[in-house]
Amino acid sequence: MQKVLLTGAGGFIGSHLAEELVRRQFSVRAFVHYNSMGSYGWLDSVSSDVLDKIDVFAGNICDPNGLRTALQGCDAVLHLAALIAIPYSYHSPDTYVDTNIRGTLNVLQAARDLGVGHVVHTSTSEVYGTAQFVPITEEHPLQGQSPYSATKIGADQLALSFERSFGTPVTVVRPFNTYGPRQSTRAVIPTIITQIAAGQRRIKLGSIHPTRDFNYVGDTVGGFLAALESRAGIGEVINIGSGFEISIGDTANLIAELMGVEIEIEHDDVRVRPDRSEVERLWASNAKAANLLSWSPRFAGVDGLRKGLEQTIAWFTKKENLSRYRTNTYTL
Repeated sequence: MQKVLLTGAGGFIGSHLAEELVRRQFSVRAFVHYNSMGSYGWLDSVSSDVLDKIDVFAGNICDPNGLRTALQGCDAVLHLAALIAIPYSYHSPDTYVDTNIRGTLNVLQAARDLGVGHVVHTSTSEVYGTAQFVPITEEHPLQGQSPYSATKIGADQLALSFERSFGTPVTVVRPFNTYGPRQSTRAVIPTIITQIAAGQRRIKLGSIHPTRDFNYVGDTVGGFLAALESRAGIGEVINIGSGFEISIGDTANLIAELMGVEIEIEHDDVRVRPDRSEVERLWASNAKAANLLSWSPRFAGVDGLRKGLEQTIAWFTKKENLSRYRTNTYTL
């Protein structure tokens, strides 16, 4: 049984990945952010039969000693811990440098020193900025259009440098716009769903013309596992995306259709990125993932998006889940 340290295990993607690792018989040590409430984040919501099989370690990714302790005895690390909210990065960039760059360095240093067999590092499609060509391959230029994306570029390059300099076995997984149950309303799909579910019909959004490649969380998790279980991706950057492009506005209308309502989109200035910071277009090429990892999205194309949205809507519209969200305020 391979023992895996999963950083960011209490988050949206991390909690889904932790569940799937347990189902696939991995031994899982979940690194969650320490807090005085003893909360495990979204891991608190997983079934007890799954949680009982997870070794939870509370710490801070910025603390190298705690991280090194957590990584001892592990065969691999899936590094998902990061600050990811783009608007928050505009006024608190220092925290992004500390968490995303310094935190990643801590993971790499510990993995190198302890001889960990595989490091799977999490990137983001935001590092590409607005597409210069589509579909976006891994050879696309990198553009830091927000402090968040700049720190992720730095973290990615650190991870790759450890593979090139020290032979640390690193794979960089680059997910496009993941969505699904448990996601924060700082992301657009939960923002739309929760406003509609709360009875609102004038839906507040920022820019609706940019396009995105939305990837259902189950597919993103599958991409991480494919990377973990393959040596072919070591030293490589690999996109995980659906290969389908849709605008924010069309996504909102599709969600409204699936929820059986008519909506009016209301422009909200506070939700709009600065002009040159907005990523206008994202559309992934997933050919490399297919070739190296034998991974392909199960929720592909418009039909796959509809299926993923239906599952996401079903989760968010349950009273006990919707009650976790503030539907009348902007989540930074």
